[in-house]
Amino acid sequence: MSSAPAIEFQSLTKEFGTVRAVEELSFQVRPGRVTGLLGRNGAGKTTSLRVLLGLARPTSGSATVFGHRYQDLPRAAHRIGVSMDGLGWTPGATGRRELRIWASTLGLPTSRVDQVLERVGLTDSADRRVKGYSTGMRQRLALATALLADPELLVLDEPANGLDPDGIRWLRTTLRSLAEEGRTVLLSSHLLAEVEQTVDDVVVLERTLRYAGPLSELIPRQNDRLEDRFFDLVGAGTVGKEQSHA
Repeated sequence: MSSAPAIEFQSLTKEFGTVRAVEELSFQVRPGRVTGLLGRNGAGKTTSLRVLLGLARPTSGSATVFGHRYQDLPRAAHRIGVSMDGLGWTPGATGRRELRIWASTLGLPTSRVDQVLERVGLTDSADRRVKGYSTGMRQRLALATALLADPELLVLDEPANGLDPDGIRWLRTTLRSLAEEGRTVLLSSHLLAEVEQTVDDVVVLERTLRYAGPLSELIPRQNDRLEDRFFDLVGAGTVGKEQSHA
């Protein structure tokens, strides 16, 4: 496995008018590991991922995958699997039909659809319309879509949202197995207790970088908790305060 970073942010700043959503963000994601991008709502997590994936332009600095901007990376859609709100579903499609559309777009055999449906536990629901799926089922379908091309890297925006306890446990096991296969996973989340049981490395973001490194160094003692260290780094929030540009 290459020692070069799978993902690298270098002094990334993103502004929306007069609002600075992300400021001077620099960190690396090491290959073959699960990295959690953590922050409260409005901390800049989704904005950072959108810049990484070429969906937004940085105001300054850069974000690269495998040493390239996403839009300059050969076969990017095959090497990187993405799950992110806003990518949307085909109106009226079943889960199986949705995956077949994506498979056709990527030039993949339809047999790959059945493989990923089984991996995410949606085989029995594959012929139901997506509009009738629960939030948790849609999360599973989104992960199936991300896995279609057998990617080296997965970028997942809040993949545990809407999952029940069984689903969260399943997601944790699935992400760990993907890393054991040599894949790299970058996931954003605000579910600190779950992330603590899932990731190898942690990036804490509060518009600017507050920490980037191994989870074991952030919480080195057995009784340490990620939640406590997180609030040590970002400070106490204001109850009821909502922010934009997550």
